[in-house]
Amino acid sequence: MRPREIKKLIELVEASSINELEVSRFGKKVSIRKNMSGASMANNAAETVVAVPPPVAAPQVSTPVAAPAPPPVSSEKPDKSAAVDSNIIEIRSPMVGTFYSAPAPDADPYVQSGDIIKPKQVLCIIEAMKLMNEIESETKGRIIEVVGEDGKPVEYDQVLFKIEKL
Repeated sequence: MRPREIKKLIELVEASSINELEVSRFGKKVSIRKNMSGASMANNAAETVVAVPPPVAAPQVSTPVAAPAPPPVSSEKPDKSAAVDSNIIEIRSPMVGTFYSAPAPDADPYVQSGDIIKPKQVLCIIEAMKLMNEIESETKGRIIEVVGEDGKPVEYDQVLFKIEKL
């Protein structure tokens, strides 16, 4: 890979929210990482690693803010909706990519609202860099809401599903 191409990749990583980029071409691999604890640079025929230092942030000036008033003390019993909310879990995206609710455009979705799911059941696919990654359930439950939209991009840690534990 030419130095000019490597420089473009470094600029791409610096300007984006990704922390790591790895490209393989003609048997050589280039890995670019930023926000590393120690800057290291290695270069050999099989692999090139380039460390990008984290961007320097401008100093932040804090302004005094009044502390919020404490909530009023209530002698009533706790609301049942709070107990229900603790029983609801969110399945979040483990990566950036494109959300697909079905294995093919003409196929039925893996799950829909109201479906009962079990551990290791495929819930959706996230396409990242032309790889299809199946997202599986970690618990038994019922789908309350499918938050991800079919064919739309998702960010890391974005909520995809809301599930009621059973």
